[in-house]
Amino acid sequence: MAERVVDGTVDVLLTGPVFFDLVMTGVAGAPRPGTEIYADALATSPGGVANLAVATARLGLSTSLAATLGDDVYGRWCWEFLGDREGVDLGRSRLVPGWPTPVTVSIASGDDRSMVTREEPSPFTAAELVGDGTRARAAFVDLGAARGGRGDDAWWRTAAHAGTKVFADLGWDATERWDPADLGPLADCFAFTPNETEAMAYTRTDSAAAAARALAERVPLVVVTRGEQGAVAIDAARGEEVTVAAVPSNGRDATGAGDVFGAALVYGTLHELPLADRLSFAALCAALAVEHAGGAVGAPGRGDLADWWQHTRDGADRELARRFAFMDDAFPEASGRRRAELTFPFADYGSTAARRSNPEKRGTS
Repeated sequence: MAERVVDGTVDVLLTGPVFFDLVMTGVAGAPRPGTEIYADALATSPGGVANLAVATARLGLSTSLAATLGDDVYGRWCWEFLGDREGVDLGRSRLVPGWPTPVTVSIASGDDRSMVTREEPSPFTAAELVGDGTRARAAFVDLGAARGGRGDDAWWRTAAHAGTKVFADLGWDATERWDPADLGPLADCFAFTPNETEAMAYTRTDSAAAAARALAERVPLVVVTRGEQGAVAIDAARGEEVTVAAVPSNGRDATGAGDVFGAALVYGTLHELPLADRLSFAALCAALAVEHAGGAVGAPGRGDLADWWQHTRDGADRELARRFAFMDDAFPEASGRRRAELTFPFADYGSTAARRSNPEKRGTS
């Protein structure tokens, strides 16, 4: 269960688009015009910011999501999955008749994936959805959305000044200019989590470590992710630099792995884990996520993590067991939330929470 909300303050506040993801795995290359290819498996999942919402909720963090979903079969299924099955607070979200829920088809082939997305601009800004009086211990912000003219930073800047720890990402610069001016908003952020390609491009450096050191002059916590090479982080306030290796996994689908890493990083930060343990924990959660198809549905819960630790603690890899010895205190028993089944039931949605809810109370336009 999520941790108790005290005085209206949630652990994590999230904004951004929610997608209905259709994920096909085990595809042997991309189809050519006029041809047909087959996938080994199919998964459905809420995507986009829902990856973060599910990942934080499954770790036990009280999570509030401010997002727009269409009042169609895709949006109502995502609403039910997030609210009823995962316990995400949707009080700031809206079901909008006549607006289509964004849909992404993700094709996983080998170690990579390609995507096709259909999305219309949201009829509401993030600030309109969040409203006034927001209280959260942590929040995520997509600075790339602001760079592309799709963001609204008033809410998160206000939250940051009120004490919310803002974790920022920037994403790929489609112009490939990598303008350092885009890093200006980091002055109001607590943490920045780019991948190594993005970090080196923005800082004009030639290594993840050098990029992290340059970025640490702008923000208190920098974490540069390196995929199968792990991650490097700098806590500027403590003058601490840490590099961790990735956690071995049987990778199947990387959809949402970065979001799971970020969610675990927030968990470790809010629970004041040492920096090395925080990064190792985030790497573990990402490794477990890629072993399952789909983004949100593959995010590990506390029960999955406890299962992994019991198996690892009693296994032959003593170095890995020593690295994760902190898990004895964090997850002492194999209990808690676990992954969901990969299903998309075409049930009677008239009985779902979304249809039962009063549109006025839900803020539906």
